[in-house]
Amino acid sequence: MLRIIDQQTEAQIELKRIGDRTHDSDIKPKENTVREIVTTVQEKGDQALIDYTAKFDRQVLTAEQFRVTGSELDAAYQQISQDLLHAIQLACQKIEAFHRQKVPKSWVQFEKNDVVLGKRYTPVDRAGLYIPGGRAAYPSTVLMNAIPAKVAKVPRIVMVTPPGEDLRINAAVLVAAQEAGIEEIYRIGGAQAVAALAYGTETIPKVDVITGPGNIYVTLAKKMVYGTVGIDSLAGPSEVLVIADNTADPVYVAADLLAQAEHDPMAAAILVTTDSNLAQQVQKEVSKQLETHPRKTLTEKAIAHYGLIVVTDSLASAAELSNLFAPEHLELEVAEPWELIEQIRHAGAIFLGSSTPEAVGDYLAGPNHTLPTSGAARYASALGVETFMKHSSLIQYSATALKQMSSTIQILAQAEGLPSHRDSVKYRTE
Repeated sequence: MLRIIDQQTEAQIELKRIGDRTHDSDIKPKENTVREIVTTVQEKGDQALIDYTAKFDRQVLTAEQFRVTGSELDAAYQQISQDLLHAIQLACQKIEAFHRQKVPKSWVQFEKNDVVLGKRYTPVDRAGLYIPGGRAAYPSTVLMNAIPAKVAKVPRIVMVTPPGEDLRINAAVLVAAQEAGIEEIYRIGGAQAVAALAYGTETIPKVDVITGPGNIYVTLAKKMVYGTVGIDSLAGPSEVLVIADNTADPVYVAADLLAQAEHDPMAAAILVTTDSNLAQQVQKEVSKQLETHPRKTLTEKAIAHYGLIVVTDSLASAAELSNLFAPEHLELEVAEPWELIEQIRHAGAIFLGSSTPEAVGDYLAGPNHTLPTSGAARYASALGVETFMKHSSLIQYSATALKQMSSTIQILAQAEGLPSHRDSVKYRTE
């Protein structure tokens, strides 16, 4: 059952405990395992991928079977319903329309004395997308990772995902990839797939950026290869924090909390409310909805360990607790959400009003659902087109401008003990 607390200090302690849930005391053995996997893939290439797929996924394959074939891609369309196909296509359109609004633009500005300054944005050459398997299939995650990369005009986009029984890949995942314009797909998963993308093998190309969520081993592998490649983030278990007042519907709130808890036993589902009556109603409604939940065991575990209801004296206090937690998803189920948003400083995505459940953002609205977790919203943002791009500074000085600034540059170079820096300006201006 969801716990209810009404003491601010206790609430802060509990939120910190939940926020720190990914700081696994048993992390060292996992790190050692991942380090061994990464090193072995570097050394043995394709053979390491074959061996680890047999060990972890219990699937036997050859290097020739890594890549999903064209006939498999074609067949995927026959294996899903027309309703699902149309849903994927509509989501694809909306996600692309949103991300096209966010494409960074190159710019230059012209200053006096013929000085030109600016930025030039270009995509990376290759991007690697990791799409998790395991408990469920995630065509929405395919769209959220692939579409920003396509909008950024990345020349080559590679997708990896763990193989299922008989080496099959979920048909909806394959259809989503094709609708997003991705056809280079490899049936490799886990830390070994991340290592393959980072360093390359005989079959898997080396990429420049790796994006996409995964389990703790995938996350640790991304952490280890960062620097060799760029990454989007170190994603942890999913989380939602709902701020609600007396206008909120307890049935809606309970469903929203369970929608997060059903992801993972470590998912966090938190309600912060100014109404003690709502708190009790939500507590009962969560238990009621759990009774017939298809993923009851998993969801119940998340609620028991990382579910929480906090009663506060004001929405301002609720906002402060939210900022302390910096949630991945924040729902404002209050009468005037646009007034409260001014007090929100840290959140991955903000859902305003009782008609905007977090599932809208997961699937269809357009903004990316790959978001910072575990408090990272304090400094990080959602995955987007920018993830697949970088910028170069543009600088041009005329002879007149260089002469005008010559003395200042030489003074600074001299102060740093770099005589050739000084001379590179001095020789041009004397």
